[in-house]
Amino acid sequence: MNTQQEPNRLIESTSPYLQQHARNPVDWWPWCEEALELARTGNKPILLSIGYSACHWCHVMAHESFEDPGTAELMNRLFVNIKVDREERPDLDKIYQNAHQLLSQRTGGWPLTVFLAPDDQMPFFAGTYFPKEPRHGLLSFRDLMQRVHDAWVQQQDAIRQQNLSVGDALKRFESGGDPVATLDDSLIEAAREQLAQNFDRQRGGFGQAPRFPHPTNLDFLLRYWSGKRDDKEAAEMALFTLYQMGRGGLYDQIGGGFCRYSTDDDWMIPHFEKMLYDNGPLLALNTDAFQVTGDDFFAGICRQTASWVIREMKSPEGGYYSTQDADSEGEEGKFYVWTPEEVRGLLDETEYELVSRLYGLDREPNFEGHWHLHTFGDPEAIADSSGLSQEAFNDGIESARQKLFAAREARVRPGRDEKILTSWNALMMRGMARAGRVLGEPAWIDSAEKSLGFIRSTLWKDGCLLATFKDGKAHLNAYLDDYAYLIDAILELLQARWSDEALAFAIELAERLLEHFEDEQYGGFYFTSDDHEQLIQRPKPMSDDAMPSGNGVAAFALQRLGYLLGDLNYLDAAGKTLCAAWNRMESLPHAHGALLIALMEQLEPPEIHIARGDEAELAAWRDDMARSYRPGMLFYAVPSNAGLHEAVAAKAPQEHAVAYRCKGMTCSPPELI
Repeated sequence: MNTQQEPNRLIESTSPYLQQHARNPVDWWPWCEEALELARTGNKPILLSIGYSACHWCHVMAHESFEDPGTAELMNRLFVNIKVDREERPDLDKIYQNAHQLLSQRTGGWPLTVFLAPDDQMPFFAGTYFPKEPRHGLLSFRDLMQRVHDAWVQQQDAIRQQNLSVGDALKRFESGGDPVATLDDSLIEAAREQLAQNFDRQRGGFGQAPRFPHPTNLDFLLRYWSGKRDDKEAAEMALFTLYQMGRGGLYDQIGGGFCRYSTDDDWMIPHFEKMLYDNGPLLALNTDAFQVTGDDFFAGICRQTASWVIREMKSPEGGYYSTQDADSEGEEGKFYVWTPEEVRGLLDETEYELVSRLYGLDREPNFEGHWHLHTFGDPEAIADSSGLSQEAFNDGIESARQKLFAAREARVRPGRDEKILTSWNALMMRGMARAGRVLGEPAWIDSAEKSLGFIRSTLWKDGCLLATFKDGKAHLNAYLDDYAYLIDAILELLQARWSDEALAFAIELAERLLEHFEDEQYGGFYFTSDDHEQLIQRPKPMSDDAMPSGNGVAAFALQRLGYLLGDLNYLDAAGKTLCAAWNRMESLPHAHGALLIALMEQLEPPEIHIARGDEAELAAWRDDMARSYRPGMLFYAVPSNAGLHEAVAAKAPQEHAVAYRCKGMTCSPPELI
């Protein structure tokens, strides 16, 4: 990057991704009314570029094109150039990813490159990465821009006609559909079969590389098994996949935490960026796997991942940072990879022998002439052939890991995106609360509570939730995911540590969700609130992507909150959401895991157990309840001196050590604990 270049308008942004482009020679604008008005008055098309700070190919395109004065001159002359961080503006990203799919008939990705008509921001051409010079069948970025500009000048009427069709298609993309009269388990069964058909029985996971974690599908399979214990294959698909991911290079064997995806079928070589939104659900899932199996392997994954989160992703204010880059010193993965000579110099002879055989240092390099640690050997077999007990083997590996970790800490670290996103914090908050409760780690619960406290004090303003915070500034209207994930996270956190204030906050969030996001005519929730900026589409997404569907999590969380409080409004909204989504779920059931999980609890309401007593008695009860995997049960330990919400107080009126069990809207007599 040319550090002598005068900064452009992006220098004022809270987004580290936008700030990375603040000294490009491109005359970048953030998405704002001033930029849109400039395009309208000059009848100049908009070049919209969407990416995020940890995106490797975003960095490549920036270096090749956006830092190049000649390319920038062409961009500035022909277009109004707008740069968007997809993590801060997922609304724009969802809309223009949908448009890319319609225009190109291919799924999108990042960087996303879209050309928009200046008057109505309708897209008329879309692609992803374009190289500086033609290669691999792609036009050069300069040639592409010239052709797009010429088409706009010469074929404007045809483009506007196309835009009418694109606009109609975008409306149909999120149409209400015909709600079903009766919900049943047919789509649950269909999704389970689809996942089985796509399951890789040798390596775990579904489909072919690139391999993404898909935590919502794994969650669905474990919950499916929990209701049908004779269907062991459902659990095995989830557990084997989690095991393979935890053994592989997708997982950071030295520092903990999962990378975004594997570039190969063996979970060996990741795209090295680490995203908060992956690690929160995967922390919760490995906790579930430990409950199901009792295998300390999964508990170890949880401990290392939670340590990484607190060590590297926790802000001083209490929120969690967003991502760590794939690159350091301009090279992807440089922070993580090794040479055998380097490792040998750090370990004693026995440690090196064990690490070499376990992680493949005795094999050919697996990443650009270096070794990225991936579990090749079987620990029990290596221990046996080395004449070591399993305990001695584990001690040797852990000693070596600590030495490698200390050496790696001295390296130049990958960049970190330090904006704090409400939705991603909620996913991690839920993971930390669940893992802390099950594994008996109060510091993890403390961490989750601090994240919630930060959101309440900084991102909840005048009864409205905000989406992002950085450099002392909280801004942007929150989206569906922010509200839905946060309600769900609070309900999980309350199982770890009761707080009537937190419950009251969840109720406030639910009320605003219903008032400003619900589609009262057809059911379900829009991605943006009714007081949000007017855009070319108001999406109502139902399927999962890298994160669970906001509609699915909203239905799930509102059902649980509705049963806890006995509030029919929440239950009705959840049911209407499932009905509204049914037609789209039918087309590809396994792509709607979050909605299917909500459907499971619609058909079989959760059991809610509330215990009241002094803290010592409650702690023993809570620990006992946390030992086994029971996803259809909620356990709330409420201290005798808690100031209870009236609905909870009505279910648990006594203030001594008793437990109350409610299923659906029916409660049983109290039992002593």
